[in-house]
Amino acid sequence: MYAFLSEEWIEAAREIRERYGDQIPEVTTVIRINQVITDVPFGDGTVTAYVDTSDGVVTLELGELEEPDAVLMTDYETAKAMIVDQDPAIAMQSFMAGKVKVQGDMMKLMAMQTSIPSNEFSEQLAAEIQAITE
Repeated sequence: MYAFLSEEWIEAAREIRERYGDQIPEVTTVIRINQVITDVPFGDGTVTAYVDTSDGVVTLELGELEEPDAVLMTDYETAKAMIVDQDPAIAMQSFMAGKVKVQGDMMKLMAMQTSIPSNEFSEQLAAEIQAITE
């Protein structure tokens, strides 16, 4: 198991995504979101990552995109609940409680919750990512 958003976790998650590659439905909405995650229990306490669906799949990588649609800022535990647990209720509760701050196109961020298609393979991929996450 790996710490969420560690380089090892990103690599393991990438390998899982690649294994399911063409079995996961294509994402038809282009969403590019930078994320700033604070209170990270490793490194200097802050991680920058991004989500990009430009190529038809959900890509989560470390680093930043130039000209993102939005920038999401939140703490580590909230990011983990939103990304790994994929709990839309947590996302909304966290936003309402001020744990999630957004700069940029809020509509694109909201569209992300409904535009990512699901099938048995995407559900299995999510389960495997949960299984590798501390």
